[in-house]
Amino acid sequence: VQLVESGGGLVQPGGSLRLSCAASGLTFSKHIMSWFRQSLGKEREWVASIINDSGMTNYKDSVKGRFTISRDENTMYLQMNILKPEDTAVYYCKVVYFNPARTYWGQGTQVTVSS
Repeated sequence: VQLVESGGGLVQPGGSLRLSCAASGLTFSKHIMSWFRQSLGKEREWVASIINDSGMTNYKDSVKGRFTISRDENTMYLQMNILKPEDTAVYYCKVVYFNPARTYWGQGTQVTVSS
C-alpha cells in the first residue's frame, strides 16, 4: 500500500482546504483510514477516521463540525472549513488493516493557517 497526500497550503483563518490521500494497493478486507497531524514540537495526534465497510466516521472533538472525512474507492479526503491557526500542522494519512495487522503512513502535507 502506498499513500500520497496532497492539497495542503497556506490559508487565512476562517478559510477552507481539502486534503486528499491517494492510495494504491488497497484491498477489500476491513481497514480504517485516518488523518493525523503533527504541529512543530508536538506529538502526532489523531484527527479523524473512516471505516471502509461501514462508512462510520469519528472525529477529534476540536474539529467536529468543521472537518469532514470521506473517501471513494482509492482516495480519502479531509474537507477542512473554518480553519484556525491551531490547525497548522503537517497532516498525514494512515491505513490500518486488522487481519493480518498492518499499518501504512503517507509522507504528509503541510497546512498553515495564518493571516
